Amino acid sequence: MALSDVALCARALVMVGAAPISSFEEDVAEAEIARMLYPSVRDGMLAGYPWRFAGRGSWLSRLADGSGTSSARDGSHLFALPRDFIRLLSLENDGGKIAAFELRDQAIKVAGDSAYLAYVARLPEGSFPAWFDLALMARLAAEFCLPLTESSTRAEYLFKRAEDQLREARLADAQQSTPHAIDDFSLIAARG
Repeated sequence: MALSDVALCARALVMVGAAPISSFEEDVAEAEIARMLYPSVRDGMLAGYPWRFAGRGSWLSRLADGSGTSSARDGSHLFALPRDFIRLLSLENDGGKIAAFELRDQAIKVAGDSAYLAYVARLPEGSFPAWFDLALMARLAAEFCLPLTESSTRAEYLFKRAEDQLREARLADAQQSTPHAIDDFSLIAARG
């Protein structure tokens, strides 16, 4: 669909029964509510599930030791998180998975000299697939409903609809790759 942030909000407002907006800067309640709620709802939707379309990976840059970011006692270092980071999926180094780490403000503390981060990224709205657009619009409509209409009954209905749409989006996203096979499982081997 390749919709912008404003287009997503405008369609969500129509789902509520409100007038659509053409800019977040309009001097109407719909634009103010959309401007205030949209970024956190979008980021929450992206962070709430390990979306394949938003999955990214990169080797992290180690922060300079001169700023007190290294601990000589345990060999840990701080690494800068990518600017588009929303949710950590896994952390590895040359030796495999890193089990012990600590997330800090825009950095991650890891014992070792390197770190590869698999994460969910904040993407431009135009790169969202259609199923995520629909789920996001449904969630936005549910969030916009109460402040715009003061109808808790309609808001409850829209939240249920948003959950159904989110379930469909998760299913569509999960079907975008080959399922993981169980290769070496003792009960299967015991059957012969």
